[in-house]
Amino acid sequence: MTKRTASHTSPGGPGRPGGPGAHMFGEKAKNRKGTILRLISYLGKNKLVLIMLVVFVAVSSLSMVYGSTFQKSAIDAITIDSGRLHIDTEALFRSLLLLCVVYLFSILFNFLQGFLGASLSQKTVRSMRNDLFKKMSGLPVRYFDTHAHGDLMSRVTNDIDNVSTTLSQSITSLFSSAMTVTASFVMMLVYSPLMTLITLLGIPLSLLATRVVAKKTRFYFKKQQSSLGKLNGHIEEMVAGQKTVKAFNREQISINSFEAINEALRDSSIKAQIFSGMVGPIMNVVNNITFVLVAISGGLLAFGDFGVTVGTISAFITLSRQFTRPINEIANQYNAIQSAVAGAERVFEVMDEESETDNGKIIMNPEEVTGHVEFEHVNFSYVPDKPVLKDFTLDVLPGQKIALVGPTGAGKTTVVNLITRFYDINDGIIKLDGKNINDIRKHDLRRSIGIVLQDTVLFSGDIYDNIRFGRLDATEEEVEHAAMTANAHSFISRLPEGYKTVLSEEGSNLSQGQRQLLSIARAVLADPKILILDEATSSIDTRTEMNVQKAMISLMKGRTSFIIAHRLSTIRDADKILVINDGRIVESGNHEDLLKQKGAYYTLYKTQFANE
Repeated sequence: MTKRTASHTSPGGPGRPGGPGAHMFGEKAKNRKGTILRLISYLGKNKLVLIMLVVFVAVSSLSMVYGSTFQKSAIDAITIDSGRLHIDTEALFRSLLLLCVVYLFSILFNFLQGFLGASLSQKTVRSMRNDLFKKMSGLPVRYFDTHAHGDLMSRVTNDIDNVSTTLSQSITSLFSSAMTVTASFVMMLVYSPLMTLITLLGIPLSLLATRVVAKKTRFYFKKQQSSLGKLNGHIEEMVAGQKTVKAFNREQISINSFEAINEALRDSSIKAQIFSGMVGPIMNVVNNITFVLVAISGGLLAFGDFGVTVGTISAFITLSRQFTRPINEIANQYNAIQSAVAGAERVFEVMDEESETDNGKIIMNPEEVTGHVEFEHVNFSYVPDKPVLKDFTLDVLPGQKIALVGPTGAGKTTVVNLITRFYDINDGIIKLDGKNINDIRKHDLRRSIGIVLQDTVLFSGDIYDNIRFGRLDATEEEVEHAAMTANAHSFISRLPEGYKTVLSEEGSNLSQGQRQLLSIARAVLADPKILILDEATSSIDTRTEMNVQKAMISLMKGRTSFIIAHRLSTIRDADKILVINDGRIVESGNHEDLLKQKGAYYTLYKTQFANE
């Protein structure tokens, strides 16, 4: 299932790095040789297809090269002696027939190699996509909080597509070029070492021109890909926040920002195309000069009675063309190759990121978890030297409802991020049922925790699919029971398709409250022993909140619950309310006791909740 709800480009909270364009133009260029070797290693994963492709390419290339011998024989079968034309008819027709057979044979194998080349390239790209997505799924939350989502999407789509297109178009051509160049060179040496030497004179000049242009081309293609990632990030951000943009009349500012990024993309793209386009014309000039020199030298050798015939000259010219043509083809594909290498670099950058680690060895059965959570002198910071939690100590008994309140940036969401181990603490210890959570397998730990967020996350598919996301092996009866517990069954039943209703983009065919009830039903189905409600009712109206509140009360029964909320109705009945400020617990108690103290909670109540 694919995510339906829009996500923020930079979901980083207070004190977290990140934002649009993070890690874009500051990226260091990676080793091109290393990138190419890694691409080759991916090709090597399909050894059978690769071997068959090499064989077919070799047969096709050698057939084309060997055809020059029959061309030589056919021309040499026609001679002029004492002003009279002599034709060895038998030799001529035999040579022409063999030439046709060789070329037909080459065409057949050329078709087969095209088929295998396409198969190999697509299998390779599929493997890369799988590895990249698997890698991204294993990256820690910190990575997504500090990288623009649009850029990550660009790497999965645009950069992989560049690699796919180039491999499809170039992989067979590169193999064929290598075979053709080698075979042509050997045959040229057989015909005339001197003319072969003349042909080779143009290669150093071609390589020098290619090397000079290559540095500039690769730089601008890398910059082009980075600019494209930044553009995608801006587009995603603007589409997700379009209501906010319109509400504040910031359309023109958004357009101006887009134009600036688009202009940077245009500039880098133009320069990349210009430099890559220079290689082909330079190679053509060098090859034409070489062709003239070969023709002149061949004529002189023929007149000088050095054993060089007209057929030899004709065959050699054909071979020299076959020798230089692959180099020209590579030059003409230089644009795509450079773009693919730049894209592959960006893909491998993500693959080289450090995955989320799990050193936990304790296997914990979620059904046996009681929900006793302890924080002991915990210190944590998202950014070094900027602490978010300071000597944080808390003891939550099984089944208790704990409300976390305080100003923005105080550290409320950080507390739940640490419980789930989305982030790991710097100092101190967090325990679950007396066990250090760092020693518990993350899979088991997170299976014991259910989360309901302010921004509902719905996926493509029907309502059944979205609720069943909480437990994939649940039956339809269990899904419906969870919906009843979450007070969602009644509105689902009124839908034309009921539980089979397919959600539209971002679940827009449901109200915000209905979407929230589905997320609660999902949590009910998962049956966690620890529940986290992060601003679960802040984005819905008061009337809808009553239904959601009833659902949350049912959900919290018998579960250790952490509630982050600003609305009084969601925390008034909490067993303990913690007022957090500047990373510390400044007050603790139930609603009535804290009001009597007339301290920080009383001030928050008067300023934020008095009008409810």
